[in-house]
Formats: sequence, structure tokens, C-alpha cells
Amino acid sequence: MIRKLQIGDVQLENNLILAPMAGVTDLPFRLLCKEQGAGLLCMEMVSAKAILYNNKNTEALMAIDDREPPVSLQLFGSDPDVISEMAKRIEERPFSILDINMGCPVPKVTGNGEGSALMKNPKLVEEIITKTARAIRKPVTVKIRKGFDESHVNAVEIAKIAEASGAAAVAVHGRTREQYYSGKADWDIIRQVKEAVKIPVIGNGDVTSAESADAIMRETGCDGVMIGRGAQGNPWIFHQILHWMETGEHEAKPTLEEVKQMILKHAALLVQEKGVYTGMREMRKHVAWYTTGYPHSAKLRARVNEITSLEELTGLLEQL
Repeated sequence: MIRKLQIGDVQLENNLILAPMAGVTDLPFRLLCKEQGAGLLCMEMVSAKAILYNNKNTEALMAIDDREPPVSLQLFGSDPDVISEMAKRIEERPFSILDINMGCPVPKVTGNGEGSALMKNPKLVEEIITKTARAIRKPVTVKIRKGFDESHVNAVEIAKIAEASGAAAVAVHGRTREQYYSGKADWDIIRQVKEAVKIPVIGNGDVTSAESADAIMRETGCDGVMIGRGAQGNPWIFHQILHWMETGEHEAKPTLEEVKQMILKHAALLVQEKGVYTGMREMRKHVAWYTTGYPHSAKLRARVNEITSLEELTGLLEQL
């Protein structure tokens, strides 16, 4: 059975959420995931400081299409005043939920004390969430990890602080910052967080199929499922999980023809949004993800870095 999910005053049609991924969950990709049934779309993370300084590229990152909502816009930073004031500055934009990033593992983010580095400073976490939740009317959520490293596993503590500070939900990635995306996600920490707080808990990590989505919900009791790398080159995952929830049956994998059509649709959306030059270059990594595991795909991936137009991409796919 499909489960709905309420975050603050935002009602989602289902509890499947596209994770925020820098360089991946841009507007074209989000639209494809929405078509496949994602209940909530998370945007690429945006620097609160970049908004403060009116950074031109940030404006493009914050674009939202009418077909998307509900959408979660994610800010990162470490200054409670800047984050809360920028949240207020952008509140009139058409996003439904504001998320605060406390999970990003990338050194240039953690090196500034942002992203998952915030988990080392519970007092600062409390100040950021409290000020932001008070500054805006829209629900504020937080994305965290298991902890910074294995000797500092504090997701439960941070989730309790988030709840007490006014967060409407918390998403938990079952890996430490030290692990990045390697090894196996620890779903037990998600279960512990779920048992510790009353706000919705969204489980994240190693959800790559309908079975794993079902398993994470059963094993952790989480209210929602966040899908990140499992959706790369595979926007169908949302439809597959919904089909499984409704019928208990597997949906057939997309045919090679359907994969090709999705690649071309994705590329056309990228070109429309970002122009031919940028769009086609950004499409290259997506083509690699879409075609993994298909015959001749290694050869195609080697050649995809040379394509500069939709026509060239169409010609290349004809060889698959």
C-alpha cells in the first residue's frame, strides 16, 4: 500500500523522496523523477552565503518549474544568522520545504565547518535550526548522517536537538562522513533515530530497488524513503517502488528502447534549460549511468565524452 507523508503542513502524495545531490538533482532530472512518481523532489544544495552575496550561478540553482512542487530547497552553511536570514529572504519562492544540510561529506564543505562537520557541534546545530524555524513559516527539515566518524556516532542526539529546535522532519543517511558513500549503510541507526523522536524520520542509504525500499521501511520503521544514487540513470525507480507497494509485484525493467528515449528526453530538457554547450557536457555522466550494464555500453561511454549535440547523441545511441 502506498504511504503518504506529512511534513509540517505539507502533504506528500507518497513517501518516496529524491535526495538532494549536487550536480545531479537539477531541474531537468527532477522533472523526470516527478513524472515517475517521486513524492518530494530535493534540489541541489545552495550556499546561504552565495545567496547573501547575490551569486549569479545560485539564481539558476534555485529555479523551480511549475510542474515540480512539492519541492525541498536545501541550504548549507554554518552561520545561524546568515542561514536564517537567507531562508527568510527566499521564502516567497515556490519551494514547499526548507532543508538544512548537515550531511555533505565533501572536504571543501566540511573544511568550512559546514555540511556533516556541523554534527561535531550540537550547540551550533541547535542555534541554526531554532533561528531558521523561527524565521520562516515553511517547514524546516534537516539532513544528517550517522555521525562524523565511527567514534562520534551521534545521529540520535542531533535528531533530538532538531526536533526540540523546531524541525518538522529529519532525514538520516546511515553512513558516517568518514565513509562518504562506501561500505554498507547502517540502517540500525535510522531505527534508533525513529525510536527517539516523534517527527517524521526519512531513511537514506542503499535504496536501489523496490525490495530495498520495502526492507528499509520494515527494518527501521522510517516514515519516508530517500533515494539518491539509486536514481542516477534510473528515474524509473520511483515508479517501480510505487508499483511494488500497490501490487506486491515487480515491474519489468525498462527496455533498451525506453532507456534510449529517456536519455534523449533528459538531454533535450538539459539543452532547453542550460543551452547546448553546458547541457550536452552535463549529460555525459547521465548517459554513463543510464547505459551501465548494457552490451556495448563501455564503448559508448568512451565515446560519449566527445558528443556536443543532440544529433550526435541520437546517432551514438543507435549503435547500442
